[in-house]
Amino acid sequence: MTVKVIVTDMDGTFLNDAKKYDRERFLAQFQQLKQRNIEFVVASGNQYYQLISFFPEILNDISFVAENGALVFAHGEQLFHGELTRHESQIVIGELLKDSHLNFVACGLESAYVSDKAPDEFVALMSKHYHRLKRVADYQEIDDKLFKFSLNLPDSDIPQLVDKLHVSLDGIMKPVTSGFGFVDLIIPGLHKANGISRLLKRWQLSPQECVAIGDSGNDAEMLKLVKYSFAMGNAAEGIKALARYHTDDNNHDGALNVIQAVLDNDSPFDA
Repeated sequence: MTVKVIVTDMDGTFLNDAKKYDRERFLAQFQQLKQRNIEFVVASGNQYYQLISFFPEILNDISFVAENGALVFAHGEQLFHGELTRHESQIVIGELLKDSHLNFVACGLESAYVSDKAPDEFVALMSKHYHRLKRVADYQEIDDKLFKFSLNLPDSDIPQLVDKLHVSLDGIMKPVTSGFGFVDLIIPGLHKANGISRLLKRWQLSPQECVAIGDSGNDAEMLKLVKYSFAMGNAAEGIKALARYHTDDNNHDGALNVIQAVLDNDSPFDA
């Protein structure tokens, strides 16, 4: 079956460790994708306003599943956004504030928000992923549609925190890891695969016509969804075990090499 959609994660996948990609090579590839009516989708835990900064030349020609699936844009048009109720967001914020050492960002439709008491180094790190980031005196006073929370902490502390939040926020939010010390709290069911499915429905296409490329735990659902699932060479072991195929690591253009294989009808796309 012909490939009609290519979906890629960003950090650790499309981007190298310096947060860059071979722009000239990709833009040449993208012109060929466009000629063949193959859709290109960015699926990331990061903020939409951050993601579009990587693709200024073509941002309205491609689609975005941002915030781990809570916000979906198709060719510049907002297709969907998730939303916690006011009560739910208050519960989540209250739970996170119980640990005075825990720093987090509340992610909303208009902006992301961080405490004005958060350390400068935390704010600097998160501002790389959230280009719209406002400091607030009180998380409970945020006036926005909230749909995700993002935390960053030492890798060694993550398993215990994830186990704890699985219990305390059960039914409201689900913790997922995205590598590099990040844990995102997402609305149950609003993962990357959900966002991709919304795009596929809009385009009347099937997961059987879709390629997905990823490296971390928050890519699991989308890799399970599609026919052509690729794990990066630098992917977590669980993701490598889950994916049907493998490519090079993110510092050796693994994602671009998959796109090239699609364009050249190389294996596994030659069947």
